[in-house]
Amino acid sequence: MDVLIFAAHPDDAELSMGGTIAKFTNNGVKVGIIDLTQGEMGTRGSAEIRRKESTKAAEILKVTVRENLLIPDGDIQLSKENVDKIVVAIRRHRPKIIFAPYLNDRHPDHVRTSRLVKKAMFVSGLFKVKTFNGKNTQQAFRPERIYYYMQTYTFNPSFIVDITDTFPDKMKAVKAYATQFHDPKSKEPNTFISTPEFIDYVEARSKFYGFQIKRKFGEPFYSEEEIELSIQGMFRI
Repeated sequence: MDVLIFAAHPDDAELSMGGTIAKFTNNGVKVGIIDLTQGEMGTRGSAEIRRKESTKAAEILKVTVRENLLIPDGDIQLSKENVDKIVVAIRRHRPKIIFAPYLNDRHPDHVRTSRLVKKAMFVSGLFKVKTFNGKNTQQAFRPERIYYYMQTYTFNPSFIVDITDTFPDKMKAVKAYATQFHDPKSKEPNTFISTPEFIDYVEARSKFYGFQIKRKFGEPFYSEEEIELSIQGMFRI
């Protein structure tokens, strides 16, 4: 796996970096998504329905692997058990780069996912920490980089990805979660993300960050470490 994305809930990855995922996969990059929970505590839909929706979204974005760690939704704990689950996933897929939620956010599950993934990335590289894939002992492995994607709370991005050409794919993947977003025929209660204004907000934010790099649409990311920029990259060679 080239890129592995960790998300607290199904639909988090699509909302935050769906355009970037499509840009990766359109260019032959192997991408996996690991959802920590099934989103079963959500007001709308159910675990079974969201599983089907997440499969459909993964197909739209041409994701190679989508897995779920089955950690209880609404109660993601900063425990050794949960760190180990993420370490097993990292060691199994051996990605060059991982993505996680930004360090601070409105939803506590997002914050805890961020902290769990950061710790698991470090632990995954420790030779004396033993984990198993089935009956097979896993080898220590640490990805080269971890980047954080934006959810509700904003931050000053370290870089912005131009998603102008893949924005339609992002929105198609987002709307695959039909139970979660606006549907005038739905009889379920309204939520923070089910109003028509929320989808407008997703588009407006993509336009805002696109404008920052003189493109139509963009997705922001944060890095705790400095990023090297090659001369080739600088001049888009």
